[in-house]
Amino acid sequence: MDRTATAVWKGNLKEGKGTLDSQSGTLKGTPYSFKARFEDESGKSGTNPEELIAAAHAGCYAMQLSHFLAENGTPAAELDAKAVVTLVPGTGITGSAITLVGKVPGIDAAKFKELAEKAKAECPVSKALGAIKVSLDARLGCVFRRSRPSIPI
Repeated sequence: MDRTATAVWKGNLKEGKGTLDSQSGTLKGTPYSFKARFEDESGKSGTNPEELIAAAHAGCYAMQLSHFLAENGTPAAELDAKAVVTLVPGTGITGSAITLVGKVPGIDAAKFKELAEKAKAECPVSKALGAIKVSLDARLGCVFRRSRPSIPI
Protein backbone atom coordinates (compact mmCIF):
# COMPACT_ATOMS: atom_id res chain seq x y z
CA MET A 1 0.00 0.00 0.00
CA ASP A 2 1.43 3.36 -1.03
CA ARG A 3 0.11 6.82 -0.23
CA THR A 4 1.17 9.95 -2.05
CA ALA A 5 1.44 13.66 -1.46
CA THR A 6 2.89 16.42 -3.63
CA ALA A 7 4.71 19.56 -2.58
CA VAL A 8 5.26 22.50 -4.93
CA TRP A 9 7.66 25.21 -3.70
CA LYS A 10 8.38 28.53 -5.42
CA GLY A 11 11.12 30.91 -4.37
CA ASN A 12 13.87 30.83 -1.81
CA LEU A 13 13.60 29.46 1.72
CA LYS A 14 12.57 32.61 3.60
CA GLU A 15 10.37 34.41 1.09
CA GLY A 16 9.18 31.41 -0.91
CA LYS A 17 5.84 29.70 -0.58
CA GLY A 18 4.47 26.31 -1.38
CA THR A 19 1.36 24.20 -1.57
CA LEU A 20 0.65 20.63 -0.58
CA ASP A 21 -1.75 18.17 -2.15
CA SER A 22 -2.57 14.68 -0.91
CA GLN A 23 -3.90 11.63 -2.69
CA SER A 24 -7.13 11.69 -0.66
CA GLY A 25 -7.78 15.35 -1.43
CA THR A 26 -7.70 16.27 2.25
CA LEU A 27 -4.81 18.55 1.41
CA LYS A 28 -5.59 20.47 -1.76
CA GLY A 29 -3.51 23.52 -2.43
CA THR A 30 -2.76 23.76 1.30
CA PRO A 31 -0.25 26.59 1.82
CA TYR A 32 3.03 26.20 3.67
CA SER A 33 5.91 28.60 4.14
CA PHE A 34 8.94 29.55 6.21
CA LYS A 35 6.69 31.82 8.27
CA ALA A 36 4.24 28.98 8.96
CA ARG A 37 7.10 26.73 9.99
CA PHE A 38 9.34 29.01 12.05
CA GLU A 39 7.58 32.28 12.91
CA ASP A 40 3.81 31.86 13.23
CA GLU A 41 3.09 29.92 16.41
CA SER A 42 -0.64 30.49 15.91
CA GLY A 43 -0.65 28.20 12.88
CA LYS A 44 -2.92 30.53 10.92
CA SER A 45 -0.54 31.24 8.04
CA GLY A 46 -0.53 27.67 6.75
CA THR A 47 0.70 24.25 7.68
CA ASN A 48 4.23 22.89 8.04
CA PRO A 49 5.92 19.49 7.97
CA GLU A 50 5.98 19.19 11.76
CA GLU A 51 2.24 19.79 12.07
CA LEU A 52 1.61 17.11 9.45
CA ILE A 53 3.88 14.65 11.27
CA ALA A 54 2.03 15.43 14.53
CA ALA A 55 -1.34 14.76 12.86
CA ALA A 56 -0.06 11.50 11.38
CA HIS A 57 1.39 10.40 14.73
CA ALA A 58 -1.72 11.21 16.77
CA GLY A 59 -4.00 9.51 14.24
CA CYS A 60 -1.88 6.40 13.85
CA TYR A 61 -1.41 6.03 17.60
CA ALA A 62 -5.14 6.32 18.34
CA MET A 63 -5.93 3.71 15.68
CA GLN A 64 -3.28 1.30 17.00
CA LEU A 65 -4.48 1.66 20.59
CA SER A 66 -8.10 1.16 19.55
CA HIS A 67 -7.08 -2.15 17.96
CA PHE A 68 -5.34 -3.38 21.12
CA LEU A 69 -8.26 -2.29 23.30
CA ALA A 70 -10.74 -4.15 21.08
CA GLU A 71 -8.53 -7.28 21.13
CA ASN A 72 -8.61 -7.03 24.93
CA GLY A 73 -12.42 -7.08 24.87
CA THR A 74 -12.60 -3.47 26.08
CA PRO A 75 -13.24 -1.32 23.02
CA ALA A 76 -12.78 2.39 23.49
CA ALA A 77 -15.79 4.67 23.57
CA GLU A 78 -13.43 7.50 22.63
CA LEU A 79 -9.71 8.20 22.40
CA ASP A 80 -8.47 11.81 22.32
CA ALA A 81 -4.85 11.81 21.15
CA LYS A 82 -2.63 14.84 20.70
CA ALA A 83 0.95 14.78 19.41
CA VAL A 84 3.35 17.67 19.83
CA VAL A 85 6.33 17.50 17.46
CA THR A 86 9.30 19.61 18.52
CA LEU A 87 11.57 21.23 15.94
CA VAL A 88 14.79 22.83 17.13
CA PRO A 89 16.14 25.13 14.38
CA GLY A 90 19.64 24.06 13.42
CA THR A 91 19.16 20.65 15.03
CA GLY A 92 15.98 19.25 13.51
CA ILE A 93 13.00 17.38 14.87
CA THR A 94 13.88 16.17 18.35
CA GLY A 95 10.71 14.55 19.64
CA SER A 96 7.06 13.72 19.43
CA ALA A 97 5.08 13.80 22.67
CA ILE A 98 1.73 12.02 22.65
CA THR A 99 -0.92 12.91 25.22
CA LEU A 100 -3.97 10.66 25.30
CA VAL A 101 -7.16 10.63 27.32
CA GLY A 102 -9.23 7.52 26.85
CA LYS A 103 -12.81 6.72 27.69
CA VAL A 104 -12.70 2.92 27.88
CA PRO A 105 -15.48 1.14 29.78
CA GLY A 106 -14.51 -1.99 31.69
CA ILE A 107 -10.73 -1.58 31.78
CA ASP A 108 -8.54 -0.93 34.80
CA ALA A 109 -5.82 1.69 34.79
CA ALA A 110 -2.93 -0.80 34.81
CA LYS A 111 -4.16 -2.72 31.77
CA PHE A 112 -4.93 0.54 29.96
CA LYS A 113 -1.40 1.80 30.61
CA GLU A 114 0.06 -1.51 29.39
CA LEU A 115 -1.89 -1.38 26.13
CA ALA A 116 -1.16 2.34 25.68
CA GLU A 117 2.60 1.66 25.92
CA LYS A 118 2.28 -1.30 23.56
CA ALA A 119 0.49 0.92 21.03
CA LYS A 120 3.29 3.51 21.31
CA ALA A 121 5.84 0.81 20.46
CA GLU A 122 3.79 -0.79 17.66
CA CYS A 123 2.28 2.27 15.92
CA PRO A 124 3.83 2.40 12.41
CA VAL A 125 4.41 6.15 12.67
CA SER A 126 6.13 5.73 16.07
CA LYS A 127 8.38 3.16 14.44
CA ALA A 128 9.11 5.52 11.54
CA LEU A 129 10.06 8.19 14.08
CA GLY A 130 12.66 5.90 15.66
CA ALA A 131 15.42 8.50 15.32
CA ILE A 132 13.72 10.84 17.80
CA LYS A 133 12.35 10.61 21.32
CA VAL A 134 8.71 9.51 21.39
CA SER A 135 7.02 10.05 24.75
CA LEU A 136 3.57 9.14 26.01
CA ASP A 137 1.26 10.46 28.69
CA ALA A 138 -1.87 8.29 28.59
CA ARG A 139 -4.68 8.23 31.11
CA LEU A 140 -8.26 7.19 31.51
CA GLY A 141 -10.72 9.96 32.07
CA CYS A 142 -13.40 12.16 30.72
CA VAL A 143 -12.67 13.26 27.16
CA PHE A 144 -13.04 17.01 26.74
CA ARG A 145 -13.53 18.47 23.30
CA ARG A 146 -11.26 21.29 22.23
CA SER A 147 -14.28 23.01 20.74
CA ARG A 148 -17.93 22.13 20.98
CA PRO A 149 -20.66 23.13 18.58
CA SER A 150 -23.52 25.02 20.16
CA ILE A 151 -26.66 22.97 20.68
CA PRO A 152 -29.97 24.78 20.26
CA ILE A 153 -32.34 24.41 23.22
